[in-house]
Amino acid sequence: MTAQMIDGKMVASQVLEEVKAGIRARVQTGGPSPHLAVVLVGSDPASLVYVRNKRRDAEQVGLESTDHRLSETASVGELMRLVDRLNQDPAVSGIIVQQPLPAHMGVDLAVTAVDPAKDVDGFHPVNAGRLLLGQPGLVPCTPAGVMRLLDAYGIEPSGQRAVVLGRSNIVGKPTALLLLRRNATVTVCHSKTADLADICREADILVAAVGKPGFVKPEMVKPGAVVIDVGITPVDGRLRGDVDPAVTEVAGYMSPVPGGVGPMTRAMLLLNTLEAECQRRPT
Repeated sequence: MTAQMIDGKMVASQVLEEVKAGIRARVQTGGPSPHLAVVLVGSDPASLVYVRNKRRDAEQVGLESTDHRLSETASVGELMRLVDRLNQDPAVSGIIVQQPLPAHMGVDLAVTAVDPAKDVDGFHPVNAGRLLLGQPGLVPCTPAGVMRLLDAYGIEPSGQRAVVLGRSNIVGKPTALLLLRRNATVTVCHSKTADLADICREADILVAAVGKPGFVKPEMVKPGAVVIDVGITPVDGRLRGDVDPAVTEVAGYMSPVPGGVGPMTRAMLLLNTLEAECQRRPT
């Protein structure tokens, strides 16, 4: 058996076309184009590349994107004042505070400073609570991208056994909640999970988000399972996922790294920005 590769670039391009059409329709009815504000503190190389790619995607769909940069030594107060100004700016549809932040800045403080209505990363406690309760809200981009990939390939979670490796607030927990919302039976595994390999082998859908290159081995995967690799770790100048490439010989479907979930994260960010603008100012 050789797994069918899940093409994240292709599905992301479909999402971007959806965003482009939504923006065009909005502008034609007299509404403003959505505006994404990106706050970047310092000059982390990976963040600079990610922000540049976001700007390129935004230009592709006709969405306005502006970068707001602070130095590595900026104070917490400077960051809070910048975020507050963007919260108050009626032209701004969505705000993201790019992570990682410098050590002297608390991530939780930055996340909660963003207006929940403009929280297109979906990290604010208000949006996290809405997700937990099954209410409408802005959903974290990577988990939303995972679900969109499943839908694009006709993979229905309902009634399936799903295992999520990792319990982060950014990926693991929200992915588990989205799968649960779609009627999967979900197990979340972490560093303290006993009999991890046995649990993984029970999964019809296995989502790996632990940040350990090659962690998921072929013997941990049920034959024919759907394997979604969320891990992206630089190793010797190349990006490696959490899933050993040899898993393609066991799985039924598998998302590659790069080219799987990564493009989806950026695409879903722009979709969130459009949705935030439409919710805030319906035409």
